[in-house]
Amino acid sequence: MNKILHHSVRLNCSPAKAFAMFTENKRLESWLTLKADVEPKVGGKYELFWNPENREIDSTIGCKITALEPDKLLSFEWKGPAQYKDFMNDADPLTHVVVLFLPCGEGKAPETEVHLVHSGWRNSAEWEEARLWFEKMWSVCFEELSKQVNG
Repeated sequence: MNKILHHSVRLNCSPAKAFAMFTENKRLESWLTLKADVEPKVGGKYELFWNPENREIDSTIGCKITALEPDKLLSFEWKGPAQYKDFMNDADPLTHVVVLFLPCGEGKAPETEVHLVHSGWRNSAEWEEARLWFEKMWSVCFEELSKQVNG
C-alpha cells in the first residue's frame, strides 16, 4: 500500500501569490528552506538546501519539476534529509510532491487553499519512520507558510 501525506492550508492571498511561495527562490527561503534554486518550468530544478555549505546533504539536489500549471498546480521530485538519504535519495522513483492551488472564499479579498500530497513511500520500517518524520515536517512548514502569508 502506498501511503501518502496530505497537508492543506488556507492562505489570504491570490493563487498567483500562493504559487509564487513555492516557485520563487526568495519566497521559498522565507518559509521552507535556507537556500533555493528553482527553475519554474517542467524539467527545471527544484533544489532546496537546508545546509547550503554542504549542498550534498539535507537538500533536494538533483530534483526536478515534473508538472507545472501556473497558479494551479506544481509537482516535483523530493529527497530526504541526512538520516534517510541512504534509502530515500537513491530510490527509483524518488518520492513525489504535488501541490494544488485552489481559489476559495466568498469575501472581497482573495483566498487560496493549498493542498500538498507527498507520495512514493515504500513499505519498510525505515520508510515508515521517514514518512512520519515528513508528516511532522510538512505540518511545521505549513504553519510557517501561513504565518508568512496570513500574518
